[in-house]
Formats: sequence, structure tokens, C-alpha cells
Amino acid sequence: MLAMNDIGYRARYAARLARVLDHIYDHLDEPLDIDRLAGIACLSPYHWHRIYQAMYGETLATTVRRLRLHRAAGYLANGSMPIAEIAERSGYSSLQSFTRTFSAVFGVPPALYRKAGTHIRFRPSLADSGVCQMTMRDVVIRDIEGFDVVSVDHVGPYMQIGKAFDTLMGWLASRGLLSNEMRMIGIYYDDPTAVAEGELRSKAGVWLPRAVDVSGDGLVSVTSIAGGRHAVLRHKGPYADMASAYQWLYGEWLVNSEHEAADAPVFEEYLNNPKETAPANLLTDICLPVV
Repeated sequence: MLAMNDIGYRARYAARLARVLDHIYDHLDEPLDIDRLAGIACLSPYHWHRIYQAMYGETLATTVRRLRLHRAAGYLANGSMPIAEIAERSGYSSLQSFTRTFSAVFGVPPALYRKAGTHIRFRPSLADSGVCQMTMRDVVIRDIEGFDVVSVDHVGPYMQIGKAFDTLMGWLASRGLLSNEMRMIGIYYDDPTAVAEGELRSKAGVWLPRAVDVSGDGLVSVTSIAGGRHAVLRHKGPYADMASAYQWLYGEWLVNSEHEAADAPVFEEYLNNPKETAPANLLTDICLPVV
């Protein structure tokens, strides 16, 4: 059990490093100056990076590379931006170095990922008479009990909700609340095809094995997820595929099922850790409330 003084000390470090993460997320297109980040953290340039690695479990360079490649996969799967431009925006001096790194992480080069990546399975196949590789059987109907999560609000692109998760993880770590039992939950309130990307509302949440008092804390809150019947699609693959998964879930499965969407937001449960898992092996349950 942490003493109150210990919590206060860790919380101050977590708050300082959260400012660094905010800067990284907001400036992924720019070279990241280590000394400038030390200044943002208000920590010694000689030591702050070791503190960062100890608290977040990865080096700053690993964080930046992971976030840039995650975003690059989204550009490839969901848009038509030229690969050379994606490479430049991802901080690579040459297309060859970007291709080499992307291939090592995602298992295929960028051009092949765009053409035939895992997101393709949600799209109709011309070779298969217009039938999508996904089937109605890939969705399971479950009765889910309601539960509460400790959460941090996020406004902006859904692909950047990791920013709120990192803030939440720092808050939990500063209070000694991280555990193997916690469950990672993302709640999504708006339709990205109808709401401007910068105005999309979501929450990064964590279910904890015991209740936590967050009264008086302006950073986190407790959010309730309503119980009831849900259509659950288990998605395996990069988070960049999610847009295609949702398009199939709503546009193919729901309209061809006996169900209607309930008046409650969709949520996702992340079943493994993106810091420790190859993108192709990430598991996510997409939970759509239905009646």
C-alpha cells in the first residue's frame, strides 16, 4: 500500500510525463527534440528519459515509432495518401527505410498492406461474387452485465485515443492501481462519418477489481457501461482496420440480422497490450448494444 506522500510524489511525475505524451501525440509530424521534451517535463535532461522508460515500460524512441507506424497503417488502410508522403510524415528520411521498418512490424510492406492487408477481409471480394470474407457467424450475441470504468475523456480522432489511455495509465500508476486483473475499455459516442474528426467524443477506460474514489479529481471520472444484449465482433489485427470492421458490422451484419442497435454507445475491449503484441495479433472485442 502506497502512503499518501508516495502517491503525491508519483502523481507529480506522472503529470509531468503526461505533458510529454501530449506533445508527442500533437507533434508526430515533427522531429522530437529530447532536450525540449525534458523542458516540457520540467525534469533534468540527464535523467528524465530513464524515468519515462521506468514508468511507461518502453523508451521514448519506441513510443514515437509505435505511434507513427500505427498512424501510418491508418493512412494506408483508410485513405489514398501517397506512401512516400506517409513515410515523410512518419519521420523517415527515405521510402526504403520506412518500408523496411513497416514490414518488420506489420509483416508486409506498405504497398501490399494497402492492397491486401488484414482490413481487406471486411470488404467484398470480386473474386468471390461480391461476398465479404466475414460472415454472420463472426458476430456472437452476448448478455453483458453492466460495469463501471475509471475513465479519461478524449475529443478528436478515434485513432488517437491512445493519448487518453496513456494519461489514464499514468494516473493509475501514480496511485499504485495497475494490476493484471484490470480490463481496458474504449467507449465511442459519435459516428465518424457524420461528426467532424476533431469533434469525435470517446473515453479511455479501465475496469478495476475494486472501486476507486475519484471525487475531486478533475482528470478522471467514473463512467457506467449499461448491461444488456450486445453483438460482439472479435477483431484480430491492427487497430487501423477498425474503420473497415465497423463499416462491415453496421452495413452488412446489422442490416441483415434480426436485431436493431440499442440507444447506447458502442464500446471496445482490448484483450492484449499494443506495447507487447505485434499488430497482426492484437485482439479487440467490438461490442454493439442491440435489442
